[in-house]
This record gives sequence, C-alpha cells and structure tokens, in this order.
Amino acid sequence: MVIIPDRKPDVFTAISHPARRQILDLLAEADRSVNAMAGHFKMSRPAVSQHLRVLLDSGLVTEERHGRERHYHFVPERLGQVRDWIAQYERFWDEHLLRLQKLLSPKGKE
Repeated sequence: MVIIPDRKPDVFTAISHPARRQILDLLAEADRSVNAMAGHFKMSRPAVSQHLRVLLDSGLVTEERHGRERHYHFVPERLGQVRDWIAQYERFWDEHLLRLQKLLSPKGKE
C-alpha cells in the first residue's frame, strides 16, 4: 500500500495542469463564478470545481460568496515564486547567448 501525504498543493503543482492555467487566464480578465467558467471547458462543472479547489489551496485564487454563488478572484502575486524560478534560467540563457554571440562575431566587430 502506498500512502500519499495529504499536503497543500504548491503553486507549481497548481499550474501544472492546462485547465488550471486556462482558469487563471479567465480569472485574470475578470472575477467569475464556477458556472461562468464551466462554459469555457469541455468538462463538467464539478470537474471545474475540483480544479478550482487546487487553485484555492495553493493561494492562486480566492473565493467570495455572492448570494448562492461563489465568485473567484485571481491572486497574481502568488506567481512570484514561478517568476523568480524562471528568472534564474533567463540569466543562464542571457549569459550563454552572449558568449555565443562573442564567439560568432568577426574579430574587430565586437
């Protein structure tokens, strides 16, 4: 028997699924209810809700009740750790491409 620890999803886990990234794209445009988002997918409303639960647990979205509906709001600041992780690779490629450019440039035209 394999026991998987019950841990809170992190931001990287949350954005690993294409549907969750699409949900974030929709919420970046405007706050929406589950029903409003479900129309953008070829999946059931409960499936959209499950994806929203992962996004909520990671802190990428918040929810607010409006009568019987819940509206979801994107929290872009939570993507900061993704931006920081990607930034190290941007520096890596910038440095390597600069070295390549120097190697390939004719002498005297550097």
